[in-house]
Amino acid sequence: MTAAVEHDQVYAIAEEVFAAMIDGEPGYLRPWEGDVPVPAEPLVAWVDVRGELAGRAAVTTDVPTAHELTRALLGMAAGEPVGPEDLVDAFGEVANVVGGNVKALLPSQGTLTLPEVATELPVVPGTSLTHELRLDWRGRPVVVVVWLFP
Repeated sequence: MTAAVEHDQVYAIAEEVFAAMIDGEPGYLRPWEGDVPVPAEPLVAWVDVRGELAGRAAVTTDVPTAHELTRALLGMAAGEPVGPEDLVDAFGEVANVVGGNVKALLPSQGTLTLPEVATELPVVPGTSLTHELRLDWRGRPVVVVVWLFP
């Protein structure tokens, strides 16, 4: 996916996904300045692309930010409790839409797996990181990565 998808395209996808699905308007997602803090409670959502070009798109943040993303995506009130099913559905959907848009840029279309959400990204031997976007969403760190499978 590295030659097929450019870094700027992945950033544009993330920016559009956040503007359309979460914020309702552009301008709340931008590059993170400086080192991204290590999340105390990490949460990662990902989808895999299977096909001629195979890989993974993942979105990582901390649990409180994932709760805020869920509230925004589901139209919940500020501070409203987020249940585990809503968290997995909403945060997974963010990864699903990012991954689907990355897949759409590939010269050969594969299939997209269902989104998964966990506290850490499972390791796939032989993979290589092709894109890492350190982003600032409303002052909160969000990292979008794209991996290429062997």
